[in-house]
This record gives sequence, C-alpha cells and structure tokens, in this order.
Amino acid sequence: MPVLSIWGGRSAPLLLCAMLLLLLGACTSKPPTADTPIRLKSASFSDLPGWNADAAASVLPAMVRSCERMMNQSSTRTVGNNGIAGTVADWYPACAAVRRLSPNDHETARAFFETWFTPHLATADGVAEGLFTGYFEPELRGSLTPSPRFHVPILARPSDLEQDGDQVMRVVNGRAVPYPPRAEIEAGVLGDAARPLVWVDDPVEAHILHIQGSGRIRLEDGSVVRLGVAATNGRKFVGIGRVMKDEGLIDDLSMPAIRAWLKANPERAKAVMAKNPRYVFYRVVKGEGPLGAEGVALTPGRSLAVDTRNIPLGIPLFLDTVEPGGTPIRRLVMAQDVGSAIRGAVRGDLFWGAGENAFQSAGRMKSTGRYWLLLPKDRAPRVV
Repeated sequence: MPVLSIWGGRSAPLLLCAMLLLLLGACTSKPPTADTPIRLKSASFSDLPGWNADAAASVLPAMVRSCERMMNQSSTRTVGNNGIAGTVADWYPACAAVRRLSPNDHETARAFFETWFTPHLATADGVAEGLFTGYFEPELRGSLTPSPRFHVPILARPSDLEQDGDQVMRVVNGRAVPYPPRAEIEAGVLGDAARPLVWVDDPVEAHILHIQGSGRIRLEDGSVVRLGVAATNGRKFVGIGRVMKDEGLIDDLSMPAIRAWLKANPERAKAVMAKNPRYVFYRVVKGEGPLGAEGVALTPGRSLAVDTRNIPLGIPLFLDTVEPGGTPIRRLVMAQDVGSAIRGAVRGDLFWGAGENAFQSAGRMKSTGRYWLLLPKDRAPRVV
C-alpha cells in the first residue's frame, strides 16, 4: 500500500522519486536476496587484493582434479547457467597447461592464471559483498557393531527410498508418501529398510556429521572409514542454532558454542536436534576424500562450496574475506562443492579440512567478503 505523509497523500520523498525517475532511472533499489542472479563486472589482476602475496601454486592440485572431471565431458557442453563460463572446449588450453606446473612455484602459477584467465567481480545485481562461512570434515569415534558405547547408527540409503528430482518418497500401504522427518527416522519408523553402516558414540557428533555432509569414522583399531552422502530424506534443512536462539537457549550461534550446549544438556538436545527434519544417509567412500558435489576430493583451504545457480563447479575464483580471528583470507580457491544453506550470487562456504582445529575455525566463520570468477580469456562472458 502507498506510504502516507502528514499531507494526507503519497509521501514527499516518493513524489520526488517520481519526478526524478526519468533522470536517474530509480531512486531506490531493493537489497539483493538469495535469488538475485549473478552479474559480472570486468576486472584485472591488479584489482585483486593480495594477488601477489597468495601462495598461488597451492590451488593447482585442486584445479587439476577439476580439470580432469571437466575434460571427461562433451566439448560443446556449456559451463554454468547460460554458459556463464563458456563451454568445456574453452577450458581445454588452460587445463592442458595446468598439468605441467609445479605445485611449489607460486610465481609461475600466478603467470599461468594471468596468461589464460580474466577475473570478473561477482555481484548480486551490483552488490559485491556477501556472506562467507566455513565447513569441515568431522571425525567421529565408531564401531562396525553396536554396543552400549556405540549406540548411534549412521544409516545407509534405505531400500525403500525413491527419488524423483527434489521429491523423496516411500511406499506405505500401497501409497507413495513423503519420506519421514528426522524424529520419526530416529524413532525407528524405517524398520528393516534402513541398514546401519557404522555405529558412533555421540548423538551430537552424529548430528554435526549430518550438517556437514561428509565425514570419517575412526574405528577402535585405529582404521578410518570415510563416508559420503548417499541421499537425504528430502526434508528442508533447519539450522538448530537459530532454533536455539529463538527459544532463548543460546546467544552465540557459532558451531563450537552450539555443540557445547547440546552436550551439556543431553535431554533437551534431543528435542532441539529433532527440529531439523532433514536426515542424511551415507555410503562408504574409497580413496581420497572427502568428496565434494563435483565428485572430486576437496582441498583444505582451497575448496569452496557455492550456489551453482550462479557459480559453476570446477572453476577457479579469487576469494577476499577474513577468518574468524580477523586475519584476511585472500587466495585462489576452486568451486567444488554445494550446500543446502549456500544460496546467493555472492555466497561461499570454505572447506577447512578435518579435525578439531578445522572445526573451531569453520564453526566460527561468518564473514563478509567477495570473489572474482577467473574465466578463460577466449570466451565472451556476460559482463555488465
């Protein structure tokens, strides 16, 4: 409805806006949302803060993995929505050249990127700043058999789970119904359709595994079983930190603070965690890991989860943000993963690695930042 002023009609600012509309195009603009599409602005490597200080060669192993994945695709396939990153063929020269580089020669690595790529600042309809968080690979204590200590199951994909696009269903009494939420699954509603892969000793750590996606289980003999996501129940992810804050249980929304509260309040924790209806089912991953959505092993500090509506997987970006302690993060990264909460043209989730140190850094990261897409020079990007 229109804004009313003391004059009984439309407010003076709105009248002024209407008068100036022809001259200025608009007086106000709406802030970007998670659905605001990406727009690119031409840039040069001199615009990238800290470009010459980055240990650029450290990203090369990650890029080689992405290139190997891309080179197995059709040369005419477009890279990204509307071909924002050209076609696979546009990447052939750079992907061939990167294999010949040393992962220890940073100066040569910078020259490689300057030779083959042009940076483009990502914006959400002109706004270059966005939110950057962190994630990690959890390591849990577990066993291949249940016991009083190891009593929390990590489930494989159930035999009755059927998926069609975003719809995840199961058949009950001859009728297809949505797959049950977390609380019902943990209560045993799936019965024999659900098979535990391993058993772990802590329901809070198991929930964190579900939030992070991939993880690894250290067995009693010291061996490690690496797990990757096989499927979900299709339910919307609900961040329990926000639930806890809304209920007045916690003010600090960092993952370390949330974990500490849940472990200190085990009875209430079960009810809180049940308010995230999304449930993850797992598979055993052989070889390197953890695997991102691109299907390649992630590299600590150099792999970024992105919103693939805007950023294609497998391309390099230059990231400019800060870590939880305030130290600048200015480095090359590869878009190699996705996340249910990673939505927006300028939005990223930095992979920190595995273990407690990675958990502390990733769990506290919530920083403003920006990034540039590095796209092949011989393509015609959408630039505004």
